[in-house]
Amino acid sequence: MKKKKMNAWGYTIVKPIVKCLFYLLYRPRVIGLENVPKKGPYVLAGNHTKWLDSVMLVSVTKRSQVHFLAKEELWHGKGWIVVKAMGCIPVNRKTHDKDALIKAYEYLNNGNCIGIFPEGTINRTDDIIMPFKFGAVKMCKETGADLIPFVITGKYKLFKRGITIEFLKPRKVTEDLELENEKLMDSVSEKLEEYFLETGEKVVKKRGKNNGKKRKK
Repeated sequence: MKKKKMNAWGYTIVKPIVKCLFYLLYRPRVIGLENVPKKGPYVLAGNHTKWLDSVMLVSVTKRSQVHFLAKEELWHGKGWIVVKAMGCIPVNRKTHDKDALIKAYEYLNNGNCIGIFPEGTINRTDDIIMPFKFGAVKMCKETGADLIPFVITGKYKLFKRGITIEFLKPRKVTEDLELENEKLMDSVSEKLEEYFLETGEKVVKKRGKNNGKKRKK
């Protein structure tokens, strides 16, 4: 089946402007960009520190389009036209939103890229990471897309180099979603532990498998 481009009109117009402004204001340090291919399909999945994280992913990747899964409440606010124009996918966080997954599968099956924060929301806790939901690994399993973890460390500081994003090597997802989700979370949390042990910004607690909890699929 011939793959088709599914770029949103707003993304093409806005990305160059956003990229220039973001680099000017925050001067991000980018590691492992060679791990992000120019062609898909693949899923970018990592930790969530601030609403600017999605702006950074748009700015630093060479990909022409990153489709983000975003809470559906954004479509009911003043900025609804922005998320729609940028090709975001609305997600009902109160349910297992099958419609959002189906839409994401459509994008991936057409060779596109999905950006997702498996924690489900910004981490405002004292923990270095929150439990990951299964959406990222499930999308990769169902479509055969590569999974590319990313790790965001540091802080957004105006006109100063304070924020870093690191892209880890792409991987394929096997049949065992629980194991794959644990591997994804471990790869991100290990990098975060290194950062917080060095900076002392958060207390690093040794994390057992699943944090001692069984995560549901």
